[in-house]
Amino acid sequence: MLNMVDGVARLAALAASPVVVRVADAFAAAGFELAIVGGPVRDALIGRPTHDLDFATNARPDDILRIVTPISTAQWDIGRAFGTIGARVQGEQVEITTYRADNYDGATRKPVVAFGDVLDDDLVRRDFTVNAMALRVPERALVDPSGGVEDLVAGVLRTPIDPRVSFGDDPLRMLRAARFSSQLGFAVAPETSEAIAGLTATLAIVSPERVQGELVRLLASDDPVRGIRLLVETGLLAEFLPEVPALRLEVDEHHHHKDVYEHSLTVLRQAIALERSRHPDAEPDVPLRLAALLHDIGKPATRRLEPGGGVTFHHHDVKGARLARARLRDLRFDSDTMTVVARLIELHLRFFGYAEGAWTDSAVRRYVRDAGEELERLHILTRADVTTRNKRKAARLAAAYDDIEARISQLAAQEELDAIRPELDGNRIQEVLGIGPGREVGEAYRYLLEVRLDEGVIGADAAEQRLLEWWAARS
Repeated sequence: MLNMVDGVARLAALAASPVVVRVADAFAAAGFELAIVGGPVRDALIGRPTHDLDFATNARPDDILRIVTPISTAQWDIGRAFGTIGARVQGEQVEITTYRADNYDGATRKPVVAFGDVLDDDLVRRDFTVNAMALRVPERALVDPSGGVEDLVAGVLRTPIDPRVSFGDDPLRMLRAARFSSQLGFAVAPETSEAIAGLTATLAIVSPERVQGELVRLLASDDPVRGIRLLVETGLLAEFLPEVPALRLEVDEHHHHKDVYEHSLTVLRQAIALERSRHPDAEPDVPLRLAALLHDIGKPATRRLEPGGGVTFHHHDVKGARLARARLRDLRFDSDTMTVVARLIELHLRFFGYAEGAWTDSAVRRYVRDAGEELERLHILTRADVTTRNKRKAARLAAAYDDIEARISQLAAQEELDAIRPELDGNRIQEVLGIGPGREVGEAYRYLLEVRLDEGVIGADAAEQRLLEWWAARS
């Protein structure tokens, strides 16, 4: 339950902070209104950490820049077209935006900006009531024209105006509903969910980059599964990540297999739990979380119903890696993220061969070599992929993975496994064989790498002898 007494005290402390006082006094001296808006007000009321400060004002961008320049060490006007000026004041970043009302013209992917003069009008055009509150400064008056405080107490996400109008103004707000539901643990009002379901197609006017940004913020939240469920249930996820709702495979009375969609959500939750336990101080690992969510998206395309009621998904790991790379490319993810996610999906089944029978040291080396820099992420994903309710099977798989991690550590200590490479580099290969740069050097390097993986460290002299024998046999 929200404690309003504590919330009011936190608001007062926010208004009294040196940065807020400095900015508020400057705008008051210039004859303009100023208010802290949106997230900082919401977070102060519910006791969440407050990060960057967002202000709104009736001053226009040129006036904002003129006012903040003397009190700041840096200014940036990259958002000037949208009425936003950024500045660094007393070491903190602030953004100050002219009262406005954004909407789309229905044809382009960019919002149309109209500046306003009244704070209440600005607030009711915002996404949700809990974000449509403001604290006027320096007078410290809370402005809440849409009942945001009541919705904070109730834990509900609701739009300040008719959700169909609000989402029509900016369809990305539908994605924000899922993100804030996950971040705050709030329920989405029924009329808001219904509006999302009816307007999913309008997301097409929003640029892929903006959609990607909201997806990343959702996945970085404490409980992204809550938001993903909303996106699937309303049909919105099908507009930009259709492979996830497609995981809800039809199951007939003769062929039985686990619910792939629910399994994937469980894997995501378990991966987040493992990520936090192993790296409690690290930032949320979005590529890992993407891989956990998407690791089985190759199953619908590879599903085969076998006689006797069996179901197979042969090569769904390879198919899923390709699908994930293509989809992330459409969403304008960077190449590193695409590569990491695709690699983890491609490798996520590899361990289960270990669970079925002991691997040689050579097989363990190859597992490490193939995972490369993503080995730790692969450890987490593979462990999270165990969702069986059979306690004996779960314990057996956990013990098997404990064993492979222990063996990897032992081999790493013995052989510097994290940097597996042949014992002769390209220059030495050329010297030993008496050849210049070319294709043969690469072939020789790969041969020596296989020797290294199969036999471990054999020493430079032995490696040279093996190389000469390979060269003679090749010739």
